[in-house]
Amino acid sequence: MNTKELNDAIGQRLREARQAQGLSLAQLSERTGNELSKSRISNYEQGIRRMGIEQAQTLTQALGTVSPVYLLCLDDSAPELSPEEQRLIGNFRAADPTGRLRVLEAAEEAKNG
Repeated sequence: MNTKELNDAIGQRLREARQAQGLSLAQLSERTGNELSKSRISNYEQGIRRMGIEQAQTLTQALGTVSPVYLLCLDDSAPELSPEEQRLIGNFRAADPTGRLRVLEAAEEAKNG
């Protein structure tokens, strides 16, 4: 894979992870504490600029559904979670302890019901 192809693949993985959670570029930027601007994230997604490991770590913490290894294309596999599963995990991680308990209880009810 050449540099352009790698940048494009990294950008595609980032965009898919962001869109799976229904986040805009601005919302993802806010989740990074505005450490990464909306335009910088857009440049990553378009393959114009390649993120480093620090930026990948920041983005994966903000997303909560992918790892830096996946985001930087350091593996050959796609995430095993569906977009719905990724969204559920992201919401679970963003919830307070009471909200997390409610999510777990709702999942148990859905499984049994």
